[in-house]
Amino acid sequence: MADMKRRSVLKVALGGAGLAAFPAVTAGVGATPAAAAPHRGPDVVGVGDTSITVEFDDKLRSRVALKDVNVTRFDASETLLVGGTTIDEFTYRGHETRRTRHPRHGAGVQVTVRGDAKNGVRKTVELTSFQRLTGMIVMKVTYTNMSGAALKVTGWRNGAHELLEKSGGFYTFSGTTYENRRDWVQPVTDGFDQKNSLGMDSSDYGGGTPMASVWRRDAGLAVGHVEPVARILRLPVRKTANGASIAVEGDTPRTLKPGQQLTTDITFLTAHRGDHFVPLQRYRDYLSDVGLRAPKVPKSAFEPIWCAWGYERDFTVEQVIGTLPKVREVGLKWAVLDDGWQTNEGDWDLHPQKFPRGEADMRAFTKQIRDAGLRPRLWWAPLAADPESNLFKARPDMLLLDRDGNKQEVTWWDAYTLCPAYQPTVDYFVRQVKRFIGDWGYEGLKIDGQHLNGVTPCYNPAHGHARPEESTEGLAQFWKAVHEAAHEANRNAVIELCPCGTAFAFHNLPYTDQYPGSDPTSSYQVRSKGKTMKALMGQGASYAGDHVELSDGGDDFASSYGVGAVLSTKFAYPTGPDDEVVLTPEKDVLWRKWVSLYNENMLPTGEYRGELYDIGFDKPEAHVVTKGGALHYAFYADQWNGTVELRGLGRGRYRLTDPFNGTSLGTVDATRNTVKLTFEKFQLIVAEPVG
Repeated sequence: MADMKRRSVLKVALGGAGLAAFPAVTAGVGATPAAAAPHRGPDVVGVGDTSITVEFDDKLRSRVALKDVNVTRFDASETLLVGGTTIDEFTYRGHETRRTRHPRHGAGVQVTVRGDAKNGVRKTVELTSFQRLTGMIVMKVTYTNMSGAALKVTGWRNGAHELLEKSGGFYTFSGTTYENRRDWVQPVTDGFDQKNSLGMDSSDYGGGTPMASVWRRDAGLAVGHVEPVARILRLPVRKTANGASIAVEGDTPRTLKPGQQLTTDITFLTAHRGDHFVPLQRYRDYLSDVGLRAPKVPKSAFEPIWCAWGYERDFTVEQVIGTLPKVREVGLKWAVLDDGWQTNEGDWDLHPQKFPRGEADMRAFTKQIRDAGLRPRLWWAPLAADPESNLFKARPDMLLLDRDGNKQEVTWWDAYTLCPAYQPTVDYFVRQVKRFIGDWGYEGLKIDGQHLNGVTPCYNPAHGHARPEESTEGLAQFWKAVHEAAHEANRNAVIELCPCGTAFAFHNLPYTDQYPGSDPTSSYQVRSKGKTMKALMGQGASYAGDHVELSDGGDDFASSYGVGAVLSTKFAYPTGPDDEVVLTPEKDVLWRKWVSLYNENMLPTGEYRGELYDIGFDKPEAHVVTKGGALHYAFYADQWNGTVELRGLGRGRYRLTDPFNGTSLGTVDATRNTVKLTFEKFQLIVAEPVG
């Protein structure tokens, strides 16, 4: 019978703390791919504390376990695509285990496994686990053509697994961009199928953070790549008959001649409990080791924001200046001049009707903002040129062109994308940054546009690219040049990047001081994006909830406050083009209350504890920020009547208060840590140590 078949099983126990080498592998009794229980024999090879366990069978299929929890069956996890054929069976030919010490990641253990396919392709899988990156396996796969014939390779697949079905269903996180601006965190329902491409979803929507995760209540899997530059890969997640599948896929069309090799991008696999927060932390830690980390931001990056976008493009300078006293009264600290100050996208000349004396008027404008006790910030959308702009007419060499020679449209502004990896483009926009901050006196920039997150490979012959992908990979270096120019002009400048509705491209973020909610379509997006960005950028980074007017009901400050986001609003006063954003007397009271509570506690400067609650399975939805010994809890539901668990408490007793309503909620400790709540929309709780 097939399920009685004897096979070799290579157990690679890779984890974080307590690294240790294990004895060499021998043949063991395994199970068929259709019904697998983790191998528990004494003869294993590997390293780690078994926080994640990977076992290879004699065909180099692998399965994953999270300590004692079955996560997958044996799957064809690393495969080569040749034409319409998938090469997924490789007879085991041996392995080596060695200790390693990476100059940045530290101590680890590396296991190399080899196998041969019937058609003469050799697969070599190199798995590395680092002590400080618990539960994360870094993987590089090399395919060698050992046959006598050329192979027409079309692509490869790494970390391909099916998370086994259990009652309760699945949730997934995708760090990739979709034009319809869908939620980053979603339930995996029947028929769910997302390709999760890191390329372009349309001419101006693309890029993202190269990680996807799928999880059930007790376990999950996350995959992605850890290359130091952006790559155009896919991270598909699908609902299957027996669970949910996930993988990293790359297209590499090439002919592999006899003796030649193809090596995949460096990818990773993480088994985890809870939602996507911890895997994103591991990804962040890995890239931080190689210098891709959040910058140290000035204190002003945490100050609450007013934006003049409530007056839209047809604002008058008098409207903006007239609103500043009310902005100050509400307790806000930034005043942002939004779209409409310029003649067009591309030239960035001042609108003559709004600033008739040109730059002298603009300098006077920023002085008036500072005189009102506020900080001036300017809206800007670089890397785009309107067809009527002088830039577009005079410098067509700057355009980003696809393989067919087509321009890439920026739909919102009816403009065209410029290539970020072409030095004249970089120099042009760097000069503008120096003018805005060094000459006009702005203390920050609000950089806006969906086209700023990712770009397609560039085939413009004027650029002399060694590879078309230089544009995709070079976008982050464009942002580095912008960031450096701004901070050279003013070392305390704040660079905010809002890639309208896209999923933030991680490789751009080290050159950004503030990450907004990026045009959220709901309060849930404000919170789920907040949790994601806190994981990606860590303590000390500045996430802003975007204009509160974009939240549910147009007044949901609670969703920004509870995740430790900077508060932001675009109100008009006393009148405006849209009655929905006018600051009425009732709103004035509510806005002041929230901003006062924000300024008192400054939760963005605390530590967001995203590992304590699962945003998918835990109900009500919960978030925690710790600061100064206190734990600041925020719970969300349309309606709730029941108990909630206060996780993360230390020793001793805690006094509970509702900071929004100023009421006492009793006391708790770590062993009796539940409280009965009845609320609509939100409930805030502060737990402070007693004594």
